[in-house]
This record gives sequence, structure tokens and C-alpha cells, in this order.
Amino acid sequence: MSELVYIGLGANLQSPLATIQLAIEELTFLPSSEFIGASKIYSSKPMGPADQPDYVNAVALIRTELTAHELFIHTCAIEDKHGRTRVGEHWGPRTLDLDILLFGQHNINDETLIVPHYGLQQREFVIYPLLDITPTLVLPCGTSVSSLTNNIPLNGMTAI
Repeated sequence: MSELVYIGLGANLQSPLATIQLAIEELTFLPSSEFIGASKIYSSKPMGPADQPDYVNAVALIRTELTAHELFIHTCAIEDKHGRTRVGEHWGPRTLDLDILLFGQHNINDETLIVPHYGLQQREFVIYPLLDITPTLVLPCGTSVSSLTNNIPLNGMTAI
């Protein structure tokens, strides 16, 4: 059974715009998957320590036959290809971050994955790109993504 999956992309080191553009292209080659589209690409303030470069963010939408855990392995491989390291400060700078934001209407919470992504409802750099792709998107909890914009300002985020 195929699932619609939203993947968040973020980068703020080593040519982040080019990295995000390339990572979006690489998502089109995922096995057993169909790339449907991507949001606009945005510049946003870092969520973590302020002494790091601004981020470049986007969201991609795919349809996949992969399980969530199989997809996670593939997204980690793409991150690794771009020099992602998983040591250092939480919310610190990174070459590439790919997060499975939504996997159909599934709720997954295990030692490997938390889906929907735990910070999805509080992050402007996720909410607004999600709306670019699917303006009528409703989360598994029943909340419409468009309603979240009432409490989440753009916080200086701009389309590139």
C-alpha cells in the first residue's frame, strides 16, 4: 500500500541552497517511490543557537511503497552523502537534515522514528512549506495545518 509522505529539508552549512536543491532532486530517485512535488525554498532563522547561519528549508511530497523505517534509511543515506554528522549540539548547524514529517496518517513512536515529527506544529519553516504543497492538509490528530498559522508567525522567514 502506498503512502503520501512529507519530508522536511533543512541546511545551513556549505552552500545550503545548492544542497537543498540537490537533495530535492535526489528524493526523486528513491526506490519504490514517486516524487510529487516540493514547496518553495525558504530562508529562516535558526531554531537553536543564534550564533549560526540562517537555514534554507523546504518540504517535499512523495508517494512511496517503502515502510517508514525503510524510507528513514534512505533519507539518512542522502544526509550522509552530504556530510551530515550526528554529533554536536542539538539544533546546531548542519550540512543537511531530512525529517519524515508525516507518513500518511500513521502515528509512529519508537526508538528510531517519531512521526508526525515532534516539532511540526510549532515550526514556521515546516508549516508554511506544507501549505505550499497541500493547502488543505489535515494532520493525523485532526488539526488543519492552515489553522496553525493563526499562532505561528513567519518569524522573518522568506521565500528565496
